[in-house]
Amino acid sequence: MRIEIYDTTLRDGTQAENFNISVDDKLRIAQELDTLGVDFIEGGWPGSNPVTIEFFNRIGEIDLKHSKIVAFGSTRHIKNRPEEDANLQALLAAKTPAIIIFGKSWDIHATDALNISLEENLQIIEDSLAYLRPHVEHLFYDAEHFFDGFKNNEEYALKTVASAIAGGAERIVLCDTNGGTLPHEIPPIIKRVKEFVAGLSETVGLGIHPHNDSDSAVANALMAASSGVEQIQGTMNGFGERCGNANLTSIIPALVFKMGFDCGVKEHISRLYGCSRLVTELANLPHNHYQPYVGKSAFAHKGGIHVSAVKRNPLTYEHIAPELVGNSRRILLSDQAGRANILFKAKEWGIHIRPDDPILPAIIKELKELENLGYQYEAAEASFELIMRKLLGLRRNYFSFQGFRVTDNKYRMDKPPLTEATIRLSVGGVEVHTAAGGDGPVNALDSAIRKALIRFYPILEEMELVDFKVRVLSGEYGTEAKVRVLIESRDGEESWGTVGVSVNIIEASWQALIDSITYKLMKEEKK
Repeated sequence: MRIEIYDTTLRDGTQAENFNISVDDKLRIAQELDTLGVDFIEGGWPGSNPVTIEFFNRIGEIDLKHSKIVAFGSTRHIKNRPEEDANLQALLAAKTPAIIIFGKSWDIHATDALNISLEENLQIIEDSLAYLRPHVEHLFYDAEHFFDGFKNNEEYALKTVASAIAGGAERIVLCDTNGGTLPHEIPPIIKRVKEFVAGLSETVGLGIHPHNDSDSAVANALMAASSGVEQIQGTMNGFGERCGNANLTSIIPALVFKMGFDCGVKEHISRLYGCSRLVTELANLPHNHYQPYVGKSAFAHKGGIHVSAVKRNPLTYEHIAPELVGNSRRILLSDQAGRANILFKAKEWGIHIRPDDPILPAIIKELKELENLGYQYEAAEASFELIMRKLLGLRRNYFSFQGFRVTDNKYRMDKPPLTEATIRLSVGGVEVHTAAGGDGPVNALDSAIRKALIRFYPILEEMELVDFKVRVLSGEYGTEAKVRVLIESRDGEESWGTVGVSVNIIEASWQALIDSITYKLMKEEKK
């Protein structure tokens, strides 16, 4: 049986506390989810905010290979006819191949939240879907609060499902919106709904949308899969409002490796680890080391007996091979950690390293030392490639940096500071000393570096910095804490990430800027 994977990280996931991403971040995540093989990507609620509006405008220009973008919205307002409802019109204006709308399944939500009659609620469900049906390839219905509604008033909850089917929905997604349903409750409810739906349509399938308020979202999703649902909705790393959504990084491997389901992600599931880390890095949040499958500690072994057994046979203490999801085994305080990842990345970048190459331990050692200092390369692979090429003697020194100075002059309290960066560097023995202003110290430093190098490397004109993130790595030292700076740059062909770490935010930014420019020059030379 095939299960559709429906990702709502870009909508439900962004409702998590402290989860904030830009339009470029959303587009990058969508492309990674597409490469992973996710079937449907929910982009957000069209018209709800400028970020979502821009996302829908730009995602249509990107050629996705597998995934279909979904616009999310609600049933029409009781006072509006469907063709006059702003929400429904915004859904159509998004021009996505799929639309999902939610409606009320719990009778008290119809009467108390919407302040309408139960019959009026059934009507707006049906005619909202019926209006959208001719205009879209895929039409789904989120039965909000379905499990609570079913337990409170089974007859009415099923009537809302009947209205959705009459309106033309091809999937009825049962939502555990409050996250209070426990795994043992899932099978009998789904069995009853399946029987009911079968009596109305042979083509309509079920889905599930669990929340994690009882720490049961993953279990509920898997129980639903074993009960015959055809679509599972969740988010990467379980991000979502309150306690989060069902965690797809745990659900997907369980479906594929444990339960034998066919999924679109099956072919590319080794990218799961990288996708998980990319989302947390772009959201500027710490990654959960202890997360199953994709956590840094998921396949880490420290106890002596465990280490001895795993070296003889990994099955003794590992339920799957870590490489299957793109993770790696870590024997703590051992030089075996990271070997497979480095060889994999070297091959991807066209660098030939044999498994027995004597340089490999040096690369591993360098990586471990840098990670211990706070560097992370999941969203900054350009910096890691530069390190690897340097250790292999394959990296050219395009310029030599000799020093920089950045000044902020707050000359009036009602005016922004004047910021200037001065740098000294040399290219092929020619020394350059220049300065530039900017909107803040990082922008000034970036402008000064480009000003100095552009006469030697005009190709840098086509490169631009598109994102800048700062993460505090330790809070115990207050303003003296070490920070990690992540920079994303792009040209007309691709984008790339670089990283810097220091107790000085300008120093960390400088590291990331230098790597970004060096990577661009190396990329052009490789052509």
